[in-house]
Amino acid sequence: MPRLAPLPPETTPELKSHFDFFLSTLGFTPNSVLTMQRKPRLVRAFAELNAAVMDPAGEVDLGFRRLVGHVASKAAGCLYCQAHTLLGGHNFGVSDEKLADIWNYASSPLYSERERVALDFALAAAAQPNAVTDDQFAELRRHWSDGEIVELLGVVAMFGFLNRWNDTMATPLEAVPLAVAVQAAGAQGWSAGKHGDAGAA
Repeated sequence: MPRLAPLPPETTPELKSHFDFFLSTLGFTPNSVLTMQRKPRLVRAFAELNAAVMDPAGEVDLGFRRLVGHVASKAAGCLYCQAHTLLGGHNFGVSDEKLADIWNYASSPLYSERERVALDFALAAAAQPNAVTDDQFAELRRHWSDGEIVELLGVVAMFGFLNRWNDTMATPLEAVPLAVAVQAAGAQGWSAGKHGDAGAA
């Protein structure tokens, strides 16, 4: 049961353009954003941050950025964001096989050394307390440019906000990310937990 229920989009008509932004990338407006609309300025700021972090003109592949968000969300324990990042990876061209092996990225032949280094970094950067070491950062710089590193950390940092928001609010998970997450990670023990016992908005 959500601790604050998502509000219908028509509750705040002036946010329609921001809701439409999410419709274009996900196919629906996330319940997280529909909950945030109680403070419209927060929706505007988050939409702007999301657009910058997931900028299609960036250097890091859009699907891989979602995998970075997934690993960061797994470190934080946010099941809602884990489902959303699997959906995002799927929507931006990550294969079903690669999605299903994300929890085994460290040993999976589907992930390159370059990708493993970035996902190790995401895991360490999302840990509490932060676990990134100088040696790990130096290894990251061997595989990724400074601009790419900023993009990778931008994803981790944005999901730090989302993980806390959705885990605290017990945001109800929408049907589409739920289905993708069950297919990709259900066999490995993923479930919607507290995010799955209420209907989608």
